[in-house]
Amino acid sequence: MIIKPKIRGFICTTAHPEGCAAHVQEQIDFVRSQGPLRDMPARVLVIGSSTGYGLASRIVPAFGGKAATIGVFFEKPGEEGKTGSAGWYNSVAFERAAHAEGLYAKSINGDAFSDAVKEQVIGLIKQDLGTVDCVIYSLASPRRTHPRTGVVHHSTLKPNGGTFTAKTVNTDKGVVSEISIEPANEQEQRDTVAVMGDEDWQMWIDALNQAGVLAPNATTVAYSYLGPRVTWDIYRNGTIGLAKEDLEATAHRMDAQLHPQGGRAFVSINKALVTQASSAIPVVPLYISMLYKVMKARGLHEGCIEQITRLFKDRLYNGAQPQPDDAGRIRVDDWEMRPDVQSEVETLWEQATTENLNELTDIAGYRAEFLRLFGFGLPGVDYEKESDPVQPLPSGQA
Repeated sequence: MIIKPKIRGFICTTAHPEGCAAHVQEQIDFVRSQGPLRDMPARVLVIGSSTGYGLASRIVPAFGGKAATIGVFFEKPGEEGKTGSAGWYNSVAFERAAHAEGLYAKSINGDAFSDAVKEQVIGLIKQDLGTVDCVIYSLASPRRTHPRTGVVHHSTLKPNGGTFTAKTVNTDKGVVSEISIEPANEQEQRDTVAVMGDEDWQMWIDALNQAGVLAPNATTVAYSYLGPRVTWDIYRNGTIGLAKEDLEATAHRMDAQLHPQGGRAFVSINKALVTQASSAIPVVPLYISMLYKVMKARGLHEGCIEQITRLFKDRLYNGAQPQPDDAGRIRVDDWEMRPDVQSEVETLWEQATTENLNELTDIAGYRAEFLRLFGFGLPGVDYEKESDPVQPLPSGQA
């Protein structure tokens, strides 16, 4: 079938297998261009490994340090006449590339919140690797079925304590408008923390530890975001912020738990980027389109793969130190949050209208990057050529 992008709201309902493979290869090529990284983990588990920061967290240790990797994700395989999800094709492409290099790479597709998937992963580690010495937690999900209670929790993108009103943009139509969002109630706050907070990360580490498959010197990292003042009310001071605070508190407890055996736990604060998750947050796409313009002009722009390469190379491994902030967080959003960058973004924020959107922002870059998430707009890919949507994982894991 010939596959074209079909946009619905903030998601693309189609994905291109060859385009996704080209996108993965671009990231692999970048990591290779940086040269070998020293003192890298040998056996890495990435929970939420199929897109964005999670995918980059699999590529960097594999192609920068020859690590064996296990990826966990919840993606849709392609069917005859119907495409799979981008994350599925990304994972297929990653495994193919890793196997071509003689690297161990297997994937498990299922609900990472469930006990069953945790048990499946533990069994695979015992069978093939013995232990893992790095665990990256990069889940982004709108809902979670609690493995103990069976209750389905839904996350909510709302402010806390008052109505939030700010500029936003319809990225398809290029229309800047004002949006107002009513505050979350207590149940919505609790549900968001249940989905996006600390509990599942802690469950993963406890399960791995109790099963004896977490190496004594293991490092575990969960990803988070702080952001600028213009997004605080909907993000850091909103329901998501409550979950992120929960995550950071857990990192401190987990670090103390792992420290006696030589392990460590961190939250890494990463840069704002075009991802499937960030596209769903009101206000954020407008901010990102401004941020991209400012950082590209200064030569500071990074994508997921550049960010995670810097995290592994300059903060976690390669002879580097974490350099935590006063709250104990690793900051690879440091270039984004530079005062000169944020000052210019704030100026653009005040000036932006529908009429000057293309001039004051990189909305074109935002749109192009969004399509690339789904395998569209990659150089060297013939989008008029028939493509087979059925692409099995080379490892055969399911």
